[in-house]
Amino acid sequence: MKKAAATEIQRYLAGHQDEMVKLLCAAVGIESPSADPASQAPILDLFESELNSFGYRCRRYPGITSGGQLLAMPPSVDSHTHRQLLLGHCDTVWPTGTLEKMPIESREGRLHGPGVYDMKAGLVQSVFAIRSLRDLGMMPSVAPVLFINSDEEIGSIDSGPRIRRLAQCVDRAMVMEPSLGPQGRLKTARKGVGRFVITISGKAAHAGLDPEKGISAILELSHVVQALHALNDLEAGTTVNVGTIDGGVRPNVVAAESRAEVDVRVRTEAIARRVEHAIYAIKPTVPGTEIKVSGSIGRPPLERTPRNRKLWTRAQEAADLLGIEIDEGAAGGGSDGNWTSLHTPTLDGLGAVGDGAHALNEHVIEEKMPERAALLACLIMGQPISEFEIQDDTGRWDQSIAPSLDERTQTQVP
Repeated sequence: MKKAAATEIQRYLAGHQDEMVKLLCAAVGIESPSADPASQAPILDLFESELNSFGYRCRRYPGITSGGQLLAMPPSVDSHTHRQLLLGHCDTVWPTGTLEKMPIESREGRLHGPGVYDMKAGLVQSVFAIRSLRDLGMMPSVAPVLFINSDEEIGSIDSGPRIRRLAQCVDRAMVMEPSLGPQGRLKTARKGVGRFVITISGKAAHAGLDPEKGISAILELSHVVQALHALNDLEAGTTVNVGTIDGGVRPNVVAAESRAEVDVRVRTEAIARRVEHAIYAIKPTVPGTEIKVSGSIGRPPLERTPRNRKLWTRAQEAADLLGIEIDEGAAGGGSDGNWTSLHTPTLDGLGAVGDGAHALNEHVIEEKMPERAALLACLIMGQPISEFEIQDDTGRWDQSIAPSLDERTQTQVP
């Protein structure tokens, strides 16, 4: 892409900042907590309407445990067209009613509100990046496809399989999660995330009359907690945290059962496998107790692989064309980008610049929205990442993802 085209995109989006903020206010005004699937329909309706307004074809997928998903693509694509994935979620951690104590407010160039930073601003920026290219007559050689799910904050259990299928048939994935911190760093690495439950079985007995007949599950759990703690390696970025423990029924009863819930964070797939194996290999130290382990590293790490570094280099080149500075960082939390990175070049944190994710001071910097939308638009205009391109173009687009999108929506295309 030439600098003149980048400047044209930048100028267009700067001129639409007020519209971007207006759409963002509308999106934040629709409360959409993950735990309430019924709340997701209005926010998906909003973005579907916006995308339809400039010719995008949309398909909705009903959720099983979530509020469903939205897949949108340009009108002139077929099963052999190369695609790139823009990925985001519309659910938030905030319960319905939060707006009453945390209203939408613009203060000193910062827009505050529940879900504004994580990550409704990223969705707005995606819409305007696509719209800018359409209005400026710029045709990407790799068609941008937007996928919005409604259960990312609770693990993407419902939407995860479709995201992984999408990732296997696109040239690259850009994740519109918020950038890292007020500096706006892009996320080029994320830790893998695991959840485990450790259940200990012992034998109940009266703690005063015949304690020798009991086998304390809580005593065994104390040894297990220490074994888990020993797996921490802060230098390697490995954290194993026993977040909750439970056990016993009364103070005067030797506990017959105890339980711990464990959070694990790791930087690499190799470490993930080692830690997972070590947790399952924990053996009882108190005679007569039994240990049952369930869980796994559910989200793999997003690592700085060669193909992911290629996409980061593309972002640096786009930033140079726009005359802006960008930096990179690693995040301790996971996203759906952890999954796409297994299959295709992935860059995360392309969403809003701001701060306060999941906190009362959640906000975005309004003037950064056009800038980051322009960065995304320039990335969208990039050529295929050829050394990682799927060579067999037939079957590149898995029709099970959207088997009848073209036929369903043909009448919606202007």
